[in-house]
Amino acid sequence: MNVRKFIAATARDALRKVRETLGPDAIILSNRGIPGGVEIMAVAARDMELIVSPRDSVRPPGGTDAPAGGAAPELTRGADRAATRPAEATLRKPASSWRPDAEVPLPAATARPLTDAPPGGEGTSAAAGAAVVPAAVMDEIRSLRRIVEQQLAGFAWGEVARSEPVKTEILRQMLGAGFSPRFARELLAELPRELDAAQALAWVRGRAERGMLTIDGESDIVDQGGIYALVGPTGVGKTTTAAKLAARCVLRHGARKLALVTTDGYRIGAHEQLRIYGRILGVPVLLARDAKDLRATLHDLRHTHMVLIDTMGMSQRDRMVGEQVAMFRDSDVRTLLLLAATGRGDTLDDVVRAYSGLGLAGCILTKVDEAASLAASLDVVIRHELRLYYVSNGQRVPEDLHLPNRPYLLHRAFKDLPESSPHRLAGVEPGLMMAGGGEGMLSVGGQRG
Repeated sequence: MNVRKFIAATARDALRKVRETLGPDAIILSNRGIPGGVEIMAVAARDMELIVSPRDSVRPPGGTDAPAGGAAPELTRGADRAATRPAEATLRKPASSWRPDAEVPLPAATARPLTDAPPGGEGTSAAAGAAVVPAAVMDEIRSLRRIVEQQLAGFAWGEVARSEPVKTEILRQMLGAGFSPRFARELLAELPRELDAAQALAWVRGRAERGMLTIDGESDIVDQGGIYALVGPTGVGKTTTAAKLAARCVLRHGARKLALVTTDGYRIGAHEQLRIYGRILGVPVLLARDAKDLRATLHDLRHTHMVLIDTMGMSQRDRMVGEQVAMFRDSDVRTLLLLAATGRGDTLDDVVRAYSGLGLAGCILTKVDEAASLAASLDVVIRHELRLYYVSNGQRVPEDLHLPNRPYLLHRAFKDLPESSPHRLAGVEPGLMMAGGGEGMLSVGGQRG
């Protein structure tokens, strides 16, 4: 194998030399930092046959070669192409777009009818053996690919850290706080280079605040009135939030201006908690079992200032979510999705997607007092362009329900982790996270080569 060494000031320059010398199909074997630059060891794609020998993969058990011009040589060439195909992505795609767990497609020759093989058991077994790349070879290729991906991500992170240290520090803080790589890339894409760390953090927070949709005191739904349904997964606080909104409405407009409706007729005693709140507030509580019943109930309450609908809690993956969507689809009900601030970002994304068919009017953020960070929840709210109506930070009714204060919420979201925190990112860990989050470090620091 003719292994070549390439040295350059940056990883991008070294890769360009590899491409010019060995071609776009070159395979990178290793890379490391050296004083003053980067060293990459690479080999041409044509030398791949020294790693995966065609003879080893197609030789029949008896040791005889397949007939010339038969199916076995053609299948061998297909197997070689399948074995080398993962390595081609080394230079054709950035490290962040690699998928180490992706299956490498088998060559089309595997579908060749057995009648094309020469007569006899040995020919058939040779063709079958040549049609599949050995599992050990594929595992080795995937392992090399993962190693190269991590190495290049580390180099890219180091290069960006040297050229734009402020941006990389803000990126580390955002990823450590719980923001998604995609949201971090979008916020940092236009960060001015001349800012110091404090100014850059203020700039990023300001941009996030401008993208955050909220209501103010003049848009409080308690004063505007209407029909609102509170939806969301189990345990997010729908019934308690309905009681808080009901208490606010009664305090401002009186009990006659409000009605409570529940659609949770499945669980034993599910609506009893809401009935208890209704008796305390002097507000009627009605049960709607299906869409027809709900339409009739809302027709009777059409002159009521405000109607709050408490719904059944369920997993966002439950099939009954679709039934709930259908129940509110043909009515004048505005839906508010409750999101727990303690949830993971990917789980909250799943919840928003499940209830998006309702045409959400906005959301309410609950359990703010229990969350160590608000980064993940605000990330989801901003990316999905959900209007934040209220923030709940306790169990007290109605004291623990507030209109959103954007500066306070973003201050908590961007709060950096202490040095002693086991969740604080260090070294090249932010770069490895960005490598698996889309376009990778190239879209955060510098420009593409």
